[in-house]
Amino acid sequence: MPAAQEYPLFDQWYQTCDWILQTCDRMPKHTRFTLSGRIANLALDVTALLTEAIYRKDRADLLRRVNLLLEQLRIFFRLAKDRRYLSLTQYEFVSNAINQCGKMVGGWLKTSAS
Repeated sequence: MPAAQEYPLFDQWYQTCDWILQTCDRMPKHTRFTLSGRIANLALDVTALLTEAIYRKDRADLLRRVNLLLEQLRIFFRLAKDRRYLSLTQYEFVSNAINQCGKMVGGWLKTSAS
């Protein structure tokens, strides 16, 4: 795999995904097959799509799918906060991290379209 420095988005998402997985592990066990499981799977799907985008020349469709998954994660994390599975501090942290990755995806999408 190319060096992470070449793909700051991947590096940023890798760190965010690691935090998400750790946080999902700490959510109540009864959410494992519902909310926390869904969040973990979405985070891993984003990782897989970003990895695929690194190796493809035509990556616009992949990046659009990443944007959709990031939006789904935003919604599911808001639900986790509302159900008190996350503290407000955790919610703010992950929201900012997802938003930062979303901006980076948008920038990559613009450079891929040119």
